[in-house]
Amino acid sequence: MAGQDLSAPARRFMDLEDPEYAYMFDFLQADGHLSEGTRQRGCLAVEINARDAHILREFQRLTPHNSTITERTRSTNFSTEHHSATWSLCSLEARTTLNQLGLPYGKKSTRIKPPRVEFSRRDYLRGVIDADGSVGHTGQGFPFVSLTTSSAAIGAYLCHYAKKTIGAERRLARRNTRDGVYNVMYQKEAAQELCAHLYYPGCLSLDRKRLAAEALASWTRPAGMKVRPPRRPWTAEEDQVLMNAPTLAVAASELGRSQSSCQVRRWRLVNGIR
Repeated sequence: MAGQDLSAPARRFMDLEDPEYAYMFDFLQADGHLSEGTRQRGCLAVEINARDAHILREFQRLTPHNSTITERTRSTNFSTEHHSATWSLCSLEARTTLNQLGLPYGKKSTRIKPPRVEFSRRDYLRGVIDADGSVGHTGQGFPFVSLTTSSAAIGAYLCHYAKKTIGAERRLARRNTRDGVYNVMYQKEAAQELCAHLYYPGCLSLDRKRLAAEALASWTRPAGMKVRPPRRPWTAEEDQVLMNAPTLAVAASELGRSQSSCQVRRWRLVNGIR
């Protein structure tokens, strides 16, 4: 049977406490498309750049059902000769399992969320970083890892997990007005720590993302570059003091914050942005 390693010990398909399945599932949530046809026919398809086809072969290995990998070259908005690879899985049993775990049929970008069952968390998040994220160095040479997602639940979960594991606090901002997505980014030491945690030795991942993550470790903060203190979240009590203060100077003095910080926060409150 294609994709089945008969020499390997039995594994329960899509056991999300298994690191490889946890990674695979979030990758499928981000880059997979689950279609449903008549008479219980349908298909799961994942199309990615052919340079990353090795991960599709890993998915095929992990799946105890018949599946295929095909390649094609076509014209897109970004290239006249885009070479892609597609993994297709039609098994009703497999599709039902994935759907029940939280991979919706049809358009799903805003609806995906972390599973409700127990799952391997860092492997799950590495899956979405590989599918919808970026790892590398900024134009200034600073390490970074970022995620672009249409799902508020996935973006918020990354923020929650990073704060819990490496102490880096981020808040999920509003959707980008241009394309309606959320952008979450970590830079410098936070990016190094997060990547070292997610891309551990021997983990299932895209080769190019793993190599990029490993390359971040060589960066050191230049002498004289100050470390910004952790962002101090605003409380409801501080918001009340800010809005009742006669001037920004008075508010800044009472709250122990800068006037610019108070000005930005007041503008956000007036415009209904939290």
